[in-house]
Amino acid sequence: MRFKPAVAIGLACVALAACSSSDSEGSGPLRSPPKVAALGPFVGECGHVSDDEVRSIAGLPQVSAVFRNAVGCNWQSAGVGSPVVTFASYRGSPIDRERAWVESKDRVVESVTVQGHSGFQSYGTSYSGTTCDFAVRLDDDFFEWSTFGFTAMGRGPCDAALQLAELTLERMQ
Repeated sequence: MRFKPAVAIGLACVALAACSSSDSEGSGPLRSPPKVAALGPFVGECGHVSDDEVRSIAGLPQVSAVFRNAVGCNWQSAGVGSPVVTFASYRGSPIDRERAWVESKDRVVESVTVQGHSGFQSYGTSYSGTTCDFAVRLDDDFFEWSTFGFTAMGRGPCDAALQLAELTLERMQ
């Protein structure tokens, strides 16, 4: 006789499980789908700035190497410890994460607006001179010009990076 109540309880559990699983299958998870970042404007290879313009604006006496890839460019002056200029473009990447990383490096960080676009500049001094990062937001994207190893040369620490960023903004598509 004990067998019949056990079967009845087992069948009731199966029925409840079937009802509850069929109810939840149609509703799916309750979290929202991930955000897909819209593509911002095209900043061009090396920010639409030529090697000669980088050399002139940054005051590089001689460029010994230029490296390019799909997201950035790097100009190195001749000699160990010589100045370097870099450009990088970030698609769908939050500029605030970059700002937080730079702030963790004990640099001075200031908010900026360039041609209606918000961003930040950061600068600090190391053994090789002044370092500057100049980042500009473009919707869900941003680009960044950086200078490393520069001495004062009678200019502000981010003057060259600002001028390069202005050129990039003027030439965007």
